[in-house]
Amino acid sequence: MWLATLLVIRLVVELQAGAGAPEWILAVVPLLFIYVPVMWCRVKGLDSWSYHLSIPSFSDRDAWSAVLKTNARLLLVVGPGFVVGYHLYQSLLFGHGPGHGWPNDVLTLVAYQLFFVAIPEEFFYRGYFQTRLNEVFPRHTNVFGVPMGMGSIWAALFFAFGHTLVLFQWWHFATFIPGMVFAWLREKTDSVMAGAIFHAICNIAVIHLDTHYGLISR
Repeated sequence: MWLATLLVIRLVVELQAGAGAPEWILAVVPLLFIYVPVMWCRVKGLDSWSYHLSIPSFSDRDAWSAVLKTNARLLLVVGPGFVVGYHLYQSLLFGHGPGHGWPNDVLTLVAYQLFFVAIPEEFFYRGYFQTRLNEVFPRHTNVFGVPMGMGSIWAALFFAFGHTLVLFQWWHFATFIPGMVFAWLREKTDSVMAGAIFHAICNIAVIHLDTHYGLISR
């Protein structure tokens, strides 16, 4: 299911980038990430709700409070170190410095990263994929009070390799690290939304920093 989904996504990307298909065809990508697992559950006679292929209702204050508080605490822990590490990495190794401005149309960037990228990918990899793997690999290891197992590691590996399968970039192996954080958030909150929000924040932060350091244009 993973391979078939990623190959179709690769075909969609090739049709748009290589064959000149209209950009709206890329809307198929998040739909595949969300609906293929749901359809697969129906084929297998499984209850998709048990695979966390949903988001809390907007009236569920407790669920959203847990999601937002967990993200706020995590950002306080990893945010400052990431910014400092990024600066040292770009300045010492590549000679890139800040001062190139920030991305334009931030609202569009936020909406795109959250609804087009983060939520669909988290539904697929942490909602269905990781939950399915947890049925095979017991969660015997305690990570900061959260039970985890090999299912999280395999899901993060498939997450990292899936990026390369769709569009090769040499640094895709590094997405394994945030993938493990997303996996931890999934296990801690019993929901995909905490990981989806943090996933979007990570992408938005990197795009802002890449723009500010002149790696990408505004």
